[in-house]
Parts: sequence; structure tokens; C-alpha cells
Amino acid sequence: QVQVVESGGGLVQPGGSLRLSCVASRSILRFVGMSWHRQAPGKERELVADITSRDSTIYADSVKGRFTISRDNAKNTVYLQMNSLKSEDTAVYYCAWSTSNHSYWGQGTQVTVSS
Repeated sequence: QVQVVESGGGLVQPGGSLRLSCVASRSILRFVGMSWHRQAPGKERELVADITSRDSTIYADSVKGRFTISRDNAKNTVYLQMNSLKSEDTAVYYCAWSTSNHSYWGQGTQVTVSS
């Protein structure tokens, strides 16, 4: 069983920045991709950003140019740098680590953007 743990959420003012981190209990080299998702109250969970084992990335249109996904293989960690945060970015952010046939999810970290 793979454990995935997110951290770095919190309260930030509009225009501010946060960096989320996600650590897995298994070597990052065993996974084909890692992704960040979010779920706002009353809304469905949506993909925010994805990075493959070959460092190919995709972003939701709503975060392009503001968010950056990256990874540190030595630390088995995936990051989501979030800049120019908006109130509509408020959500619980989840990290998923995927093999070819299964995804492992964390418990989520709350991000609240408010003045």
C-alpha cells in the first residue's frame, strides 16, 4: 500500500502564493504520473495539473500561467507552486500518484484564499 501525504495548505490573501507538497511512501520512479486535483464546496473534483515520468505537464485553463507543478525525485515529492491566487482557487487540494493501473490519493489539504 502506498501512502500519499499532502501539506502546505492554509489561508492566503488574494494575489498571494502558496506551495503545496506531496510525498509518497514509494519511489517516485515507480509511477507514470503525478497530479494535483481540487474540490471546492458544492463542486466536482477537477484536475489542476499533471506531470508525467518524462516531465510532460498539463494544466487546467483556469490556472495556466499562475500554477507550476514540479517534482523532486530524490525527495519523492511533487510540488504545486501557486501564485496570484484568487478566491475561486479556494478548495481542498488532493495529490494523486498513478501507476499504469492504479492511482493513490492523499487526504487533501485545504487552501483558502480570502482577505
